[in-house]
Amino acid sequence: MIVSLRHFLGWLVSYFSCRVDLVLETWLSVLMALHAQRTCRRLTALHKLFWVALRMCWSGWRQPLVLVTPKTVVNWHRPEFRLYWTWISRVSQVEGRKRVSKEVCALIFRMVAENPTWGAPRIHGELLQLGFDLSERSVSRWIGEPREIQTR
Repeated sequence: MIVSLRHFLGWLVSYFSCRVDLVLETWLSVLMALHAQRTCRRLTALHKLFWVALRMCWSGWRQPLVLVTPKTVVNWHRPEFRLYWTWISRVSQVEGRKRVSKEVCALIFRMVAENPTWGAPRIHGELLQLGFDLSERSVSRWIGEPREIQTR
């Protein structure tokens, strides 16, 4: 308590000197250090009143509160992002669709030729029943453009 009173009196004396911003910044850092030592860090009404008064009388009150600049934070995160994207983009396993074998392609062409009214869903169902594992989209890609029925 005596230390705080001494700091307050020193601040009051130096308040009228030409370096008001430096004194306020120093006093603010002392208060923040004292507040950090307390176990209960809740702000009371007196603390809030102090911050409001400080904001009204000192325009540079936010400057001592900033510990790091945004540029510093970006510089810290840059290597982490580089490492993350390197890890994500490494080729460890083959992704994407399975390749359709020539045997299955020949079977699809044969089914289309023998059954011209069947569409991709029906051919896909027949291939699944025969034990071939491929998607309906792959079948429709191999069938080609849907045939339009011409009525004249």
